[in-house]
Amino acid sequence: MPTLLNMTLKKSIKPSHLVKLAAIIAIAVSTLFAQETDAARWATLFANHYSFHPDIVYGTGNNIPLRLDVWERRHTNQPVPTVIYIHGGGWVFGDKAGADTLLMPYIQKGWNAVNVEYRMASQSLAPAAVQDTRCALRWVFRNATKYHFDTDRLVLTGHSAGGHLALITGLLTSDAGFDDYCPADPASDKPLHAAAIVNWYGITDVADLLSGPNRKTYAVMWLGGQPGSVDLARRLSPLTYVRAGLPPIITIHGDQDPTVPYSQAVRLHQALDKVKVPNELVTINGGHHGGFNDAQTEDAYKRIWSFLDDHVPGLK
Repeated sequence: MPTLLNMTLKKSIKPSHLVKLAAIIAIAVSTLFAQETDAARWATLFANHYSFHPDIVYGTGNNIPLRLDVWERRHTNQPVPTVIYIHGGGWVFGDKAGADTLLMPYIQKGWNAVNVEYRMASQSLAPAAVQDTRCALRWVFRNATKYHFDTDRLVLTGHSAGGHLALITGLLTSDAGFDDYCPADPASDKPLHAAAIVNWYGITDVADLLSGPNRKTYAVMWLGGQPGSVDLARRLSPLTYVRAGLPPIITIHGDQDPTVPYSQAVRLHQALDKVKVPNELVTINGGHHGGFNDAQTEDAYKRIWSFLDDHVPGLK
């Protein structure tokens, strides 16, 4: 699989997207390659082998268009490993526009990438975000042939609330009650699944954040004081769905995280071990809520690539 990439810019791309893409290319060139010759080669190939499809509407919620971006590797008729990235922000702020650089490690390896937007708490309270990301996963399956998504090598990932959404999107059962928002299409639907999940300090127990010593305002805002909010929070917690047969999960979490308790990562790791689901907990010693230094980030990605190579067939 090639590790140098390229991209075709569509004529329909908005000026704002062009500015963003130029910045992304500059960052990729400056950070991934130290030598000028390597940087020039990256830029040349990057401009030729990838198509960028921005702001595709994958659904509608409360009259709000739900959008995602696709980075598609060109010049291939074969299914391509695909990462689905879900941004963070405590379910109350943020958008996909700030996440593009986080796709670069996967694009540099020749993967396709899907960058997902979902409804914030100010637009729709829980469980809207989960309904949306499940719809996005269903959209990927429905459009796998068009964009060459390999649904057998599909990795969900995200940071913070995005880590939670990556986990819950990959762990939910079809009878959990959150898939009805996207009506099934018997002609094209397949059982939703992921090959692996990369969880960057995501919430694993939403109810734990509603009261007591771990209470967090962002979680309270997301649930919004709805009747039965504690029960709903449990139904939206990845720990609720731990069982045998889940996709492999790797978690990266700082042990001094003030925003999402590190104990939640430990509990997920222990629960997965108990039912023998392949998993790994990468502890960033002294790490807070992201903001890891270069050495810590590089080590985390080394662990991620090793984990994915070991547990996702066809990546090596």
